[in-house]
Amino acid sequence: MHLPAYAEGSVSQGLWNELLTAHVTTKDGGKSTYVDYSGMQQDQDKLHQYLNQLSAVSRAEFDAFSRDEQLAFLINAYNAFTIELILTEWPDVDSIRDIGSFWQSPWKREFIPLLGEDVSLDQIEHEWIRGWDRYQEPRIHFAVNCASIGCPALRTEAYTGEQLASQLEEQTALFLSDQSRNRLENQQTLLLSEIFDWYREDFEDGNMGYQRLEDFLLNYRNALNMNEAAVQRLLAGEIEIDFLDYDWRLNDGDQ
Repeated sequence: MHLPAYAEGSVSQGLWNELLTAHVTTKDGGKSTYVDYSGMQQDQDKLHQYLNQLSAVSRAEFDAFSRDEQLAFLINAYNAFTIELILTEWPDVDSIRDIGSFWQSPWKREFIPLLGEDVSLDQIEHEWIRGWDRYQEPRIHFAVNCASIGCPALRTEAYTGEQLASQLEEQTALFLSDQSRNRLENQQTLLLSEIFDWYREDFEDGNMGYQRLEDFLLNYRNALNMNEAAVQRLLAGEIEIDFLDYDWRLNDGDQ
């Protein structure tokens, strides 16, 4: 019996879970992960099967998913098609930015058949995930993975609608607790990933109740290892926020 690509409102994540389990290595308790792209290339038939399942979902079917199922679908699609993009140049690629050109960045390449369109990674992230009013979820920035060391970790399991809230919360806390990318220095300055500079508006436009980036950060004071004195200084606007340079090297573990 031929089963449809989707079931009970969402795509089966079995193949994607198998690929992530086999070819993604966790470091530092989950704060970072590395991808075995050679292994992914050997399993590319399985990756293509999964991508075809995603592409088989129509816009009408997608719109019938729950809010969390839709968002999990889009995050998984972004991450899986990013790996497919890297494999188009593997092993002659040191950074995802090497794949682009002067006229077109890799994120604007319309190579993804999804929801009845040929779209780019940028369209999935910025026009759909961030642009549609239905999600309003700043924690997606710690779930979508751009195949770079500076990115939040590629989670070693698929996102699902049922577990999405807890998965996003865990990824956010893990990323903020990584002192190579986010840290309080001398109780004076918060040095943060450039993600918070590029997408600051997503942490200040009222989503999840946050009106200031500082409010979002205070919610993760434990992950940032902030003591009560630092919390009070941040509340009073006495801690400077600065941003660290982003590391665009490929997250293949060979750096």
